Amino acid sequence: MKVKDAKEITGSLTRTSKMPGLSYSLPAWECKTGSKLRKVKGSVCASCYALKGNYTRYKAIKAAQYVRLKAIEDSRWIEAMTAQVKRSTYFRWHDAGDVQNLDHLKKIYAVCEATPATKHWMPTREAWIKDHLASKPDNLVIRFSPPMIGQRNDSWPNSSMVVEKDATCPAPKQINHKGEPHCGDCRQCWDPAVKVVSYGKH
Repeated sequence: MKVKDAKEITGSLTRTSKMPGLSYSLPAWECKTGSKLRKVKGSVCASCYALKGNYTRYKAIKAAQYVRLKAIEDSRWIEAMTAQVKRSTYFRWHDAGDVQNLDHLKKIYAVCEATPATKHWMPTREAWIKDHLASKPDNLVIRFSPPMIGQRNDSWPNSSMVVEKDATCPAPKQINHKGEPHCGDCRQCWDPAVKVVSYGKH
């Protein structure tokens, strides 16, 4: 499948100035767990970055996210996503949004299996995914993100957390030519040997 045709099915992917490859976003309003956590004081989701800034400033961004959400139901989704993702050495699932259900997770696994040369990273707050890690492709790192700021979870093979200080993510200290923070040479989010990655609170 050609990339042009793939985009007609899934919507286009995202290339942010921060990360080294392509990424994929869904509307954060539709997060299954996150939508509940938004109402909890002190939770990471209560100050979700994907519910402000450019995500809400431009109507086209929100509209495109809902196109991607609907597209998951298309029988050609796996093939179309594969055609686009295989162009990227590093890929991030959900720079906004999260896994919707088990069928969605299985489709993500299929895309990862079809793109073995791509390193995939997927953060999530969907705890039920832990029951399906045994079938996870080796080129996919899933990092469970505990709901509360400062909370750590070591029961998953890989996880992440949001902290008030002493974050291990170096991006805020690495400024690109546009004056924006970026990953630089860091790839710890994609590295399964890095058990926990901590990010500074937005």
